Order: sequence, then structure tokens, then C-alpha cells
Amino acid sequence: MTPDEPALELPGLVRDRAAEGRAKAARTRARKAAEVEITDVDPVAGVLLDLGLPHLDREFDYAVPVAMAEGARPGARVKVRFGGQDVDGFVVRRGPTSDHDGRLAPLRRLVSPEPVLSPAVRALCDRVAEHYAGASADVRRLAVPPRHATVEREPSPPEPPLHLPAEAARAWDAYPAAPAFLEHLRAGHAPRAVWSVAPGEDWPHLLAVAAAATLAGGRGTVLCLPDHRDVARVDAALRALLGEEHHVTLRAEPGPAARYRDFLAVARGTRRIVVGTRSAAFAPVRDLGLVVVWDDGDDLHAEPRAPYPHVREVLGMRAEIEGAGAIVAGFGRSVEGAQLLAGGWAREISLPRERRRDRVLVAVSGASEHALRRDPHAAGARIPKEAHDAVRWGLEHGPVLVQVPRAGYALRLACERCRTPARCAACTGPLQLTGPTTPPACRWCATVVPDWTCGTCGGHGLRAPVLGDARTADELGRIFPRVPVVTSSGDRIRDTVPAGPRIVVATPGAEPVAEGGYAVVVLLDTWLALAHDGLRTAEDAVRRWANAIGLVRAGGRALAVGDPGLPALQTLVRWDPEGFAVREAEERRSARLPPAARLATLTGTPGAIGDLLTLTALPAGAEVLGPLPAPPPSGGAGVGNAPGAGGDARSAPSVVERMLVRVPQADGPALARALREAQRARSARRLEPVRIQVDPPRL
Repeated sequence: MTPDEPALELPGLVRDRAAEGRAKAARTRARKAAEVEITDVDPVAGVLLDLGLPHLDREFDYAVPVAMAEGARPGARVKVRFGGQDVDGFVVRRGPTSDHDGRLAPLRRLVSPEPVLSPAVRALCDRVAEHYAGASADVRRLAVPPRHATVEREPSPPEPPLHLPAEAARAWDAYPAAPAFLEHLRAGHAPRAVWSVAPGEDWPHLLAVAAAATLAGGRGTVLCLPDHRDVARVDAALRALLGEEHHVTLRAEPGPAARYRDFLAVARGTRRIVVGTRSAAFAPVRDLGLVVVWDDGDDLHAEPRAPYPHVREVLGMRAEIEGAGAIVAGFGRSVEGAQLLAGGWAREISLPRERRRDRVLVAVSGASEHALRRDPHAAGARIPKEAHDAVRWGLEHGPVLVQVPRAGYALRLACERCRTPARCAACTGPLQLTGPTTPPACRWCATVVPDWTCGTCGGHGLRAPVLGDARTADELGRIFPRVPVVTSSGDRIRDTVPAGPRIVVATPGAEPVAEGGYAVVVLLDTWLALAHDGLRTAEDAVRRWANAIGLVRAGGRALAVGDPGLPALQTLVRWDPEGFAVREAEERRSARLPPAARLATLTGTPGAIGDLLTLTALPAGAEVLGPLPAPPPSGGAGVGNAPGAGGDARSAPSVVERMLVRVPQADGPALARALREAQRARSARRLEPVRIQVDPPRL
């Protein structure tokens, strides 16, 4: 056969292909007919659409085809036709009738019959959206991870029997109120507590015991931690106490498949203890009995995406919705934690005052900032003699932790003669040193300035008023040449360090855990932690210092280098973070600042904010403050309160400002409802977006 000759086909083969085509077409017609044939049993499905538009934040009714009647159950994922396109959604209700008078469109496709949106989590998403004046679809995206079809076909391993060591019941005995609290958890009650953790406490183990007591009562636990390092510590404590198969950790590091596998194990009820970061607050734990948030003042608990919920508030709402107990815990205490106690929402668990000093001895050594001002050449004054003695004593008993507020070498330089900040001639950025032998360079444009001259006095000498962890490690290495010095900061964070003499220099939040605890903790440059203007500056400083001192072993020592007369440092000496939080709460109450008042920030163009305020029926006692300059963008959902609300980045407005709306605490729900309704009206009219943030963690 030549290439130009037609191929020959046998008549029988042609007939077989035609019959196969007719059979395939018949099957397709039957499938299409089954899809449009509506079931007789509960033919109406209420569907929540995965759209972040406020005016579409409600249920829509669809008809249920016979082919999907069994799988389209509440919590299942479906696709529906909406606005001329296929849209993802969740079935939340099945019923016999609809309020819609016309013909209902059928469900387009059953994506998965797996019920991943439980009624309790759906109610929580709705309440969070209402509290933060956002769209519940945005909250559901935080609660339900993306589907992984292969994992969904795998069965979840069954829950093993519980074997709780007898000695675990005595782990909390040092805290007088704790045994009764655990007994209430075992009995199925819903106690709530704010726990002030004592220095040197093995808090991951105690939280694991609380979760085990809840599990012994037939209920589950959600534990939310700020970062993966804390998650790993609690995960290890649960494994040591209960074994490998009683809990899951929900975090992004293992990948989407492993995360979805753990999520399904929780949704199916085969795992009832969940440990994780922010998103774990929405884990669909069955028979929830306890929610825990550790270090609730940490910024990592605040979600950076709309509607910007905070883990502490989410877990508080969930405890109320599902009748669960709650623990708000930390070495320090947030002002919001003090408010929970003052309002009677929770009770306190803490050590008696006479036993706190037995855990750690805290002292303050003055003159750090003043010594540098008096004699800039006396670099050793930054680490006074008392700090040298404390480090030397600590090295005789184990590792020593030195906390410094900044990472790097010399982060800020100034003229040695007149103290004028050293600036780059090319871009006016601040100069810094990146190492002991490198010349000064600009932090903004990286221009090297080897021959800098002061524009004020003509001097050529430089001093470093702000030193980082690398420079501190160099200084300590010269003072203690035979002792290993390690750093932990930035992208080089250590999780643990072994026991034995060594000096660990770390920034706040990057302190590694020492085997057996640190013998001494030294806090340097405390003045720098208090040098910022902000509502939470002192509260954050005390919390970070307390977290570092909390790593000391029982009977250890701590030394803070700073002004002994500062109330924040006196709080450490007395180890009274509870009293400090109460005083901060009183000051904010007198100034009508959160949490004594409720605030909402409105960010957008002046015209868009004006339109929003015109449409909003604010409560009678509302105050509108501003305009204020908008903070620089930090990612997330942009100016709009929901993705898709304000177009792309190319059309972003050039002039953005911010307004504050303040109301008394009692009017907070009314303010959130009014702002939410105004956003719905603006969304329906496709007006320019305004980002609304209720109860922002930072002002």
C-alpha cells in the first residue's frame, strides 16, 4: 500500500464502531436525564457559595438531581451554576420545599460527598463573620482546607483505646485551683480558666494532661499555639503521654496531602485532639470539650486575611457555641485575659504568691542606656558587672540565655561626636554594620560608605547605639573565650540546645529550649523594647521578657539590664504579670481604648470611606476619629475587606487614608452589624472597596 492509497476497513469493524458510538450516546443521554431528574426525597438543597462578596453571603436554594440525592448531604462540596459560571459551594441543608417561587436550578456537580463543613463549624464561621463585620465565605476558607481527592478515598485509622498514666493526675497539684478544673473536664462540664504559668514549668506536659482528662470524659480538645516550634513541643508532650495515635497536628509544613489526611481524621471522629496554629481553631472536632490558646498576646494569633479574626476570640466563641471548657495560658498575661477574669467569663489558675519566688529569682541591673550616653567608648557598660557575674554563675550550673531585642550586628549607627544618626548620601537610609570587619553600608540600598562624614559636625567616627545578636555574641565570646556561644534569630532559629555550659544569644520569640532549662536568663537593652510608640508596647515587652524567663529551670536566676524604676521591670522582679495586666486595663479604660472600648478601622480612599460612613447606621454613642495616615501594605486581601471586592492591583488608589470608629464595649455587636450591612450595600452596587478591621491588634 502506498501512502496515497486510502486505508481499507472491514464492514464488520465499521458496524461495531457504529454500535459502540450509539451505546455511548445512549449512556450519555441516560446520565444527563438522571442529572436533571429531581429526587422526590428532600429535593431542595441550601447551598453556601464560595464567593467573598458580602451581598451574596447567604444560602441559595438548588434542586437535587436523583444522581446526587445520596451524596448531596449537609457539609458536602458541590458545584452550582451562578451568574453564568460554575461556582464552588457547600450543601448546608436539605428540605422538601423552598421559599423561591420559580423553578430551581439543579446542582451542577457533586464534587465530594465527604461532609467537611460540620454544623458546629458553620455556626462558628457565621458568628466570626458577624463579630468582625466580614463575609462568612472568607472564614470558611480558613476553616476548610482544599480537597485532596486521593487522600479522601483513604480510610482514617480507628481511634485506639486510652491508657492514661496514673501519675498524670498529679501533674497540676502545684496549682490549687487546677485539680477541681480537671475534674470538671472529666465530668463533661465547661470550666474556663486563665492560667498564669510559673517560670520553669513544663507547660506542654500540663496541657497534654488537660487534653487527656478531657478525652477521658469522652470529649475532644483543640490546642492553638503561635508557631510551629510551640506546636512541636505540645505534639511531643502528647506523644509521650498518650502515644502516637490519639492526636493530629494541623500545620502547613507536611504538605496539602498530609494536612488533608489529618483534617479528615478529625472530621470523621477518629482523632479528637488537635494541635496547630491559627487554622486549628476551626478544626471539626466532634464532642468538643476543651479549647486552649497559648500565649494569646502573640501577634501570630491574629489572622492577616479578611476578616482578620484573632484565635483567642474565635476559641472563646466556639467554647460558648459548643459548651466547651477553655484555657487561656501564658507566662505573661494579656489585657484581654485580665478582662476575661474581671467580667467573670473565666477563673484564675496560678501559683500562690509565696511560692512564685521559689521558681526564679529576678533582679534588675541599671545603667545600660545611661552608661552608653555617658561614655560611648565603654562598650562593656552595655553588659554591666552584674550581668558578667550572673553569666559566670550560670555557666557553672548549665546553659545561659541572653535575650537581645534585635538581630544582626550593628543595626543603627550615629556620629560619635554629636550623636546625629548616620545616613546614606544616596537614599538617606540608615547605615549599619553587618560584621566586625565590614565597612558601613546602607540598610535600604546596600550602598557601601567606607569614608562617611557627619553632615552636622564634620566628624568621621561612628558609634552603635543599637546592637544586634551577632555583635552581642562577639562581645560575650571575647569576655568568655572558653565557652561556646551560639545565636538564634532570623532564619537561623534553633529549636533546642543541649545541657552544659554554653551561652545562647537569641532575639524575642527565637529562644531555643534548653535541656533541663537555663540556669540564668539575661535580658539586655530593655530600654529598646520600650522605646516604641504603641498601645501594646509595654504589654508586649513584659510578655516577651516573661517568655524568656519562663525557660529558666526551677531555682534559676534572671537579670534584666535597665532602669529599675520602670513598672514593666518591677513586674518581673515581683513576677506579677497579672497585676501589670490589671493596671494596663485600668489605664485603657480611663482612656476609652480597647478592650474597654470596641474599635473598627476603615481603610480606603477618602471618597469611599465617606460613602461607607454615609450608608452606615452607627450606634448612638459612636465616635469617628481621623483621618489618619494608612499603614503600609503588608499583604493579605488588599484594600477590600474580601478578595475580589476591589479589582486588581493596577487600579489601586494612590491616596489611602484610615478612619477609626469607637463605641462603648456594649455597642460593639451593633457596630459590627452596621458595618457589615453597609458593606453588603456597597458590594451590591459595585462601589469602591473599603477594608474594615474590627478590634485590630495594632493601631
